[in-house]
Amino acid sequence: MLRESVCGVEALATLFVSDLHLDASAPAMAALFGQFLSGAARDADALYILGDLFEVWIGDDDADPFRNAICGELRQLTAAGVPCFVMHGNRDFLLGSGFEQRTGCRLIDDPTLIDLYGRRVLLSHGDALCTQDRPYQQLRANVRRPRWQLRFLRLPLSTRLALADSARAGSRRHTGQTAAMIMDVTPTAVISAMQACGVQTLIHGHTHRPDIHGLEVDRLPAQRIVLGAWHEQGSVLRWERHSHALEHYTGGPE
Repeated sequence: MLRESVCGVEALATLFVSDLHLDASAPAMAALFGQFLSGAARDADALYILGDLFEVWIGDDDADPFRNAICGELRQLTAAGVPCFVMHGNRDFLLGSGFEQRTGCRLIDDPTLIDLYGRRVLLSHGDALCTQDRPYQQLRANVRRPRWQLRFLRLPLSTRLALADSARAGSRRHTGQTAAMIMDVTPTAVISAMQACGVQTLIHGHTHRPDIHGLEVDRLPAQRIVLGAWHEQGSVLRWERHSHALEHYTGGPE
């Protein structure tokens, strides 16, 4: 994971973001993310994007100019020598090998266990931990099946886009009708996942509720770090060798 500069000095930190929901309807956030990639991210050991990079991704064969531009900016980052790891979210679960080829990023499983400067850390998008939202979990299970995805990707692009727009509208209705506590992660699911992987640190997104929560796992102090969404400003977890913090990113001079 560690990357050395030409002077042999380790880069400053590993960066984590999620829930950018990049879309042509929000050009300001796309511009802010582009500035982040060409600025702060260039000095990182690695960048992890834990799901929902895009508001929608209907297949690697989509040549939409907006999404192509984002892919080009990611390619510039990886070409500069910064490893970038991308996890599927609930909006862009159809990212595939074509996306990897276009960007130089590497897709990683949800969940993924990493060694972060000597600490075992579990990464997740976070939606699988919202186990009380049973209708959503059933939908998630259906659309993650390879057979469902193969059938969907065989449809014309225009049909896929129309279906994606319909799904987004349905998601907004579901969100408006579902209690907030049900759409948040389930504490027992969090503990179970951390116990299964033998970790005291979990980093995830999805809920759009950035915070660092203290908890106890197997009678040991632990942390659940929630990444924020990129709406009016960016949200970045900066993890250095001896410290870490959630930071707002608003652009400006680096």
